[in-house]
Amino acid sequence: MGGCIGINRSSSGTIETTSEVVSRPNSGNTRKNHPLCHETIRWKSDVPLTDGQLRSKRDEFWDTAPAFDGRKEIWDALRAAATAAESQDFQLAQAILDGAIISVPNGFLTECYDELGNRYQVPVYCLSYPINIVKEAGGRDSPVECSDSPNGGTEVILKLRLSSTCSDVKLSVYSSDTIAIAKKKLQNQEFIEPSSQRWFFGGKLLSDKMRIEEAKVTPGYVIQVIVNTLKDSS
Repeated sequence: MGGCIGINRSSSGTIETTSEVVSRPNSGNTRKNHPLCHETIRWKSDVPLTDGQLRSKRDEFWDTAPAFDGRKEIWDALRAAATAAESQDFQLAQAILDGAIISVPNGFLTECYDELGNRYQVPVYCLSYPINIVKEAGGRDSPVECSDSPNGGTEVILKLRLSSTCSDVKLSVYSSDTIAIAKKKLQNQEFIEPSSQRWFFGGKLLSDKMRIEEAKVTPGYVIQVIVNTLKDSS
């Protein structure tokens, strides 16, 4: 959706662009690794998107990218790092990149390389919200997705670690609940919008359609909940 037409650093510590593809001039060895930049990329979508449309677009990219090029475990790591960076948890994002041996020549996830030299490009819409995001009434979750499971299932107490407060909370759910339902229950308990929550267990992102029993969470283990506080305050 258009090429990069310019990036400007602002005094507020952001990178500004009007395109969905971001690049920075390379200097020296393009494979040289740089720490992940602690800056938010500001961009404007060619076609204004709602929150639901943006999330669907992101899901489509992350679900299909591994099928075309690169290694799936690297794509999974990049997705986790992008989610952490968007919620301003740059320390976690950097740890994920280091653990997967991913180099970031320009300091941004828009261009990355694995240890074998394979190149990975993450579109800017997967890294931050556009400045012209369209507000929509209600959330992405439908009433059916957020209602209690008709099958009930077995009651399970989950231990969740919230990135917004760095504290652990306990949440009562049913084994047949989907992650979307569990996010809604966490909203009722901790007042965190479901659209601002990203759940991770065992280094993997738990999708909204996955059921609690399918996540195979070991009793006593912690589910990491990355909270996008930037979106809540926008």
